[in-house]
Formats: sequence, structure tokens, C-alpha cells
Amino acid sequence: MNDFVQLWLPILVTAGFIFIASSLIHMVFQWHKSEYQALSNEDAVIAAIRAGTAKPGQYVFPHCPDMKAMQGEEIQKKFREGPIGFLTLRQPGPPTIGGALIKWFLYTVLIAAIGGAVALQTYGLHSHSHHAGHLVGVLSLLAYAGGSVQHGIWKGVPWAAVAKDILDGLIYAIISALTFWWLWP
Repeated sequence: MNDFVQLWLPILVTAGFIFIASSLIHMVFQWHKSEYQALSNEDAVIAAIRAGTAKPGQYVFPHCPDMKAMQGEEIQKKFREGPIGFLTLRQPGPPTIGGALIKWFLYTVLIAAIGGAVALQTYGLHSHSHHAGHLVGVLSLLAYAGGSVQHGIWKGVPWAAVAKDILDGLIYAIISALTFWWLWP
């Protein structure tokens, strides 16, 4: 445990650098902005959802409760005619970014801490910093980019959006690797 305490500097510096990089990606370069489109009948869709009294959560349409129901002609017709989609509803109210930014920073700390712990267990504290940085970078890439690929496969997220998420993950992985390489005790 004493060895892990020595990793807090690279963990926190990595999280800080990733937080800065993600802020630049989303607020300056804005390459994710084109991924989100408006519905031409947005007001009607919002009114229909509101009328259905849907609560915050995840929804899929057409909804099919089990594989047996999937074989029915009615549900097959819905799939043929479309639309098919996933919908996430959040609590009503103005968007607040503060809580999300705190959660994001804590997530970056967690990923750096896990990467550092695995590198520590694998190589030991007095190993070459290059090995530790490389392992932390690979684990970071998996953590930051892996989930997006699953959304492309299972939820139909456009592959261009997935590619941008992978690019983000690669940037964060490089930052993680270089920071741990630089600050490994």
C-alpha cells in the first residue's frame, strides 16, 4: 500500500491533463458537435413523450419484451417500417455542467489509479518508467475507447462518431502513458 501512495502524483497529474484535453476537444475543437442532429418535428416528439409520462431512463423502440414476441407479425411490421432507436431521458430542468464535470474528473482519477495499480503490480515501483507508462496507456485506451465500440455494434451509434470517440480515447491514452512515464517514482 505504501508503494501505491507514491503514485498519487502521476494519477492526479494524468487526470488533470486529460480533463484539460477533453475540455479542449469539446469546447475549442468541437469535433463531436456534428454528431447530434435535430428532429424536424422536435416539438411534436417532445409533446408525445411528455403525454406518455415517460420517466427518466433508457428506452428502445420498437420495444420487444422477449424473443418470442419478436416473431409476431405486429412487431415485425414495426421493425420493417421503422424508425428503430434508443432513447435516453434525463430529469427535467436546465442542464448543469458542474456535476458532470466533477464526475468526469473523478472517472479520470479512477482510470489513472487502476492503470497505476496494475502497472505497480505488474512491474513494481522501481521498474523502468517506460514499461509502466506503456501499460497505463494501453489500459487507458481500453477504458476510454472500448465502450464506444460496443455502442456502435449494439446501439447503432454511427461509426464516424465511434471513430471520434476512439480518437479521444487514443489522446487520453497517450497523455496517460506519457505522464506515468514522466512521473513514475
